Amino acid sequence: MSHLTPLLYAGNMEDVRKPVHEVTIGLIQMSMSEDPSANLDKAVKKIDEAAKKGAQIVCLPELFRSQYFCQEENEENFNLSEAIPGETTAAVSEAAKRNGVSVIAGIFEKRARGLYHNSAVVIDSDGSIVDKYRKMHIPDDPHYYEKFYFAPGDLGFRAQATKHGKIGVLICWDQWYPEAARLTAMMGANILFYPTAIGWYPTEQESTQEMRTAWETIQRAHGIANGVFVAAVNRVGQEGKIKFWGSSFVSGPFGEMIAKADDKEDILIAKCDMSRVDATRHGWPFLRDRRIDAYGGLTSRFLE
Repeated sequence: MSHLTPLLYAGNMEDVRKPVHEVTIGLIQMSMSEDPSANLDKAVKKIDEAAKKGAQIVCLPELFRSQYFCQEENEENFNLSEAIPGETTAAVSEAAKRNGVSVIAGIFEKRARGLYHNSAVVIDSDGSIVDKYRKMHIPDDPHYYEKFYFAPGDLGFRAQATKHGKIGVLICWDQWYPEAARLTAMMGANILFYPTAIGWYPTEQESTQEMRTAWETIQRAHGIANGVFVAAVNRVGQEGKIKFWGSSFVSGPFGEMIAKADDKEDILIAKCDMSRVDATRHGWPFLRDRRIDAYGGLTSRFLE
């Protein structure tokens, strides 16, 4: 089989065969107010709307219950945290069960007194909590002071089996790391979800346009390298010094753009033909040709 086969499938999918298994994704691109309760109510309503539009798996942005508080180091912000299960999971579980959809919800998790994580919970269509993921890579940049709030994840990279298929959840800064995408895909995830909070400073918008392009490119590349779908959902609006750029998108196993939002609130709906995973991996067998005997150096910080 030619290594150009995925290109033929990407351009002429309907001509080659009918979809075998289609999954519809709904990405909730929303702005957040200073009221956590209002944000939760808004998210639940948008889950309802996404389900009415045909979504089967719905993903909310990172830390959607509040504005992005990591712009400063403030101990009072720890009051925004909650346990899992808790108020957020209860409300989202009810919405998931009511609509028969699977939902990914980002939560500021209070694991214990003085121990917190940036987490995401996967809730299935019957309202049950399937699994949770704790953000593994924690950034520390100007106005992204996450190391002040979050301990690194200790659950490892995971894949979650939902009614609508096996997925993997990674969070924001994780999206820059090929190792995270690879390990999650190797566990059987056919869709990588990236709930996100990323933006720019309005005074530097022109110079940071390249960063937004890089942000999109690296994630689409993960889809190509692993033969999976990628779904990235961002927030929008001005919060403090950051303007969140939205641009949520879903791309396919060949890296092709399936659906993309702009910088306004939106419910992005994308239909994903899961037979594309097999078709792409048959043409580009990256998993088959990996030299697993030669990758020991990846466990080192640096090789000199």
